[in-house]
Amino acid sequence: MIKVINALLAIVAGVGGAVVLYWLLNLVVERLPGRWEDRVKPFVFIGPAVLAIGVFLIYPAVRTIVFSFANRTSTAWVGTRNYTDLLGERDFQITLVNTLLWIAIVPAFVVVLGLGVAVLADRLSPRGEKLSKTIIFMPMAISGVASAAIWRFIYEARPEGEPQIGLQNAIVTALGFDPVAWLQLDTFKVNSFLLMIILIWAQAGFAMVLLSAAVKGVPDETLEAARIDGANERQVFFRVVVPQIWGTIVTVFITVVIGVMKIFDVVYVMTGGNFNTNVVAVRFFQELITNGNAGRAAAIVVMLMIAVLPIMVYQVRQFRAEEAAR
Repeated sequence: MIKVINALLAIVAGVGGAVVLYWLLNLVVERLPGRWEDRVKPFVFIGPAVLAIGVFLIYPAVRTIVFSFANRTSTAWVGTRNYTDLLGERDFQITLVNTLLWIAIVPAFVVVLGLGVAVLADRLSPRGEKLSKTIIFMPMAISGVASAAIWRFIYEARPEGEPQIGLQNAIVTALGFDPVAWLQLDTFKVNSFLLMIILIWAQAGFAMVLLSAAVKGVPDETLEAARIDGANERQVFFRVVVPQIWGTIVTVFITVVIGVMKIFDVVYVMTGGNFNTNVVAVRFFQELITNGNAGRAAAIVVMLMIAVLPIMVYQVRQFRAEEAAR
């Protein structure tokens, strides 16, 4: 109950404080003479937001870049040694490969699955559409830690002869085979792929909601015109529907890519990065908290920022292109 009260007080204080701040700023600006009010008011109203971005985003980013060139305690300069040591380390190379696999596989499957569900659900009755979309979207309401805990009961492996509470091993042993330690099975990255399934399961609902709205926004006239011209349903979908919702597909894909690059909770809860399943975010946590090496941790963050930056630039350009086309 105390936590609930604290949360409510924080919300009231935050919202109330913002309202009072802007009310006072507006009161001061309105007292300025003539044109000065119109000149100053925009800067006054965006000032707190710019200040917050500078204090909580830009300043920490700059400090992180600086610390990436320092030693583990940030007390002496070591140049680019943190970067060279990390990139030359076999375990970190495996971590980068795993992260690239996540980036290559998860967003594509999320978009395809979300688009497929959106199109198929659109053909159901209104009640069936709502029910199916609710079921698919439900994992979005679950945190990453809870999702991993749920899937542990699917991948759980116990020694041979003991009752198998894991769904997959229950099926395997029922067929007469020995139980498999799925999360330790790093041959052909099987365990990493099993972890990817968890995020795909969780993110498919997000993609479905956005893509379903985009599909419903396709004008019926264009669909009917394509069918009159002799196009079958497959041609209508790929040559009419997909081009018109391509902007939404790209937006969903990029959003999922950014989320995948920061994936932490699923891997940390399921394997802790062991058995060659480590990813960049988990390795950052290990360097900072487990190893106490702030320099290496900062270098990992900088590399992650550099990797995310081109994607963000592309997304901004995509938004501008869509706005210009309207």
